[in-house]
Amino acid sequence: MEISNNTVVGLTYELKVSKEEGEIESVPFSVEIRDEEDPFYFIFGQSGLPEKFEEMLIGKKEKDTFGFIIKAEEAYGEADDELIMALPKNQFTKENGFEPGMLDEGNFLPLIDENGYPMQAKVLKDLGEEVLLDFNHPLVGFDLHFEGEIFEVREATPEELDHGHVHGEHGHQH
Repeated sequence: MEISNNTVVGLTYELKVSKEEGEIESVPFSVEIRDEEDPFYFIFGQSGLPEKFEEMLIGKKEKDTFGFIIKAEEAYGEADDELIMALPKNQFTKENGFEPGMLDEGNFLPLIDENGYPMQAKVLKDLGEEVLLDFNHPLVGFDLHFEGEIFEVREATPEELDHGHVHGEHGHQH
């Protein structure tokens, strides 16, 4: 079976990133590995990854390997200055689930948006009464280098399509 809309895809990959600084591109470095111990499963069309990622997999089958680069503009784009903001430190209390060290510069804070969806922000600077946070995706501005292998392609069940996620051994348990 080939990867197409409404199929469940199971794959492994290594993600490396690089960044262009003027005329010079950095050497790609590894940021994520999804191996046989922790494969990535998704319903095609609903991976949550850049659209170009799924486009590059259309028509592939079990046992096919892949390797491609998604340029920053087709991945997570460039940084948006409007997503960098200062918030009062008193919002990050122990009662709200935050520990003191979580606000250290460079840390990623696990947050929830107004609709209840998980998100994260990188702590850029302690400003005293406020903390400067960057809500841009952590891979914004990077070219994404994917190499991997497809090891499962199957039709999504009506229930999976209805719920929008994979069920079973490698998916969501209800």
